[in-house]
Amino acid sequence: MEDVYFDLLPEGCIATIISLTTPRDACRLCLVSRILRSAAESDAVWELFLPPDYSSIISSSPASLSYASKKDLYFSLCDQPLLIDQGRKSFTLEKESGKKCYMLSAKDLVIILVDTPMYWRWIPYPGARFENVAELINVCWLEIHGIIDTSMLSQSTLYAAYIVFKATMNAYGFEHLPVEAAVGVIGGETRNRIVFLDSDRGRRPRYQIEPRPPGRHYRRHNVLHDQSEREEDADNVLHDQAEREEDADNYPKERADGWLEVELGEFYCNAGEEGELEMSMKEISRVNWKSGLIVQGIEIRPKKINNGKSSL
Repeated sequence: MEDVYFDLLPEGCIATIISLTTPRDACRLCLVSRILRSAAESDAVWELFLPPDYSSIISSSPASLSYASKKDLYFSLCDQPLLIDQGRKSFTLEKESGKKCYMLSAKDLVIILVDTPMYWRWIPYPGARFENVAELINVCWLEIHGIIDTSMLSQSTLYAAYIVFKATMNAYGFEHLPVEAAVGVIGGETRNRIVFLDSDRGRRPRYQIEPRPPGRHYRRHNVLHDQSEREEDADNVLHDQAEREEDADNYPKERADGWLEVELGEFYCNAGEEGELEMSMKEISRVNWKSGLIVQGIEIRPKKINNGKSSL
C-alpha cells in the first residue's frame, strides 16, 4: 500500500520531504521501500544535508576528492578529515546532523614559548592529522590559545571545544594539577572551568593505601589501630571514586582515533552571530615544571547532550 501511495507523488516531491528530515532518517527510509530508497539516496536530498558553503571549503583543500554521489561525499567528509587553510586546520561533518566540525592544528594555536627549543619542539607523529604536533619538553608556564571565526560554524548549534593530546611515557607535573580552561567570544561572555590533563587519572588513586607488614601477632591496641586505618583507607578510596565519577568530564577521555581529549568549554552559535571564538587553557599559578604533553590541536564540534552514538 505504501508503494501505491508514493507512486502518486513525483520523486522530486518525495526527495523534498526527506530533505526536511535528517541524514539518519534518510538512511532509515532507504529500508522502507524501493521508491523511498531512490528518493532518499538522490543528490537532491544529500545536497541539502551538506553545508551551504561546502564547495568553497572543499576548494580550499589541496586534497582531490572523488565521489560518485552527494551521499558518498557526505560520508567521506564525516569519516575522513579534510585538511584546509594550508594544512593548519581540518574539516569534518558530524555524521548524525551534517553540522560542521573543525580542528585547529598546534601550528594554528598560540602556544606560549612554543618556538623556544628548550621548552617545546615540533615533531611528526604517527596517526596525527597534521604534518607536525607540538611536544612539551619542560615548562613552568603552560598557556595555549586558539581562535576561530564564528561564521565558519553551523548556526543555531551548541558547540564544545576539546584539547586533543597525548602524553609521553615520561610525562610529569600534571598529577591532580588543576588547569584553567575558558571558551567565549572575544569581547563577550566567557565560560570558565577547571580541567585536568593527567592521562593516568582513574588508575592512580588520590589516596594511596599503605601495605601492612607481614605477621599475625599484634597487641590489641595495634589491631584496633590497624582496623581504624583500614576503615580510613576505605573511606578515602570511596571518596576518591565518588570524586572521579562526579568530575569525570573534567578529565581526559580516549577518542576513537587513540588520542586523548578533555573539554575546555561550550559555546552556542546563534544564527547571524559574528565574532571570534577564543578557546584557552593555562596553568600559570603553581609554576611547577611540566613535561611530556603532545598537543595535536583544539577540536570544535557539536556537543552531544546525551552522549549518544551515531548508528549511521
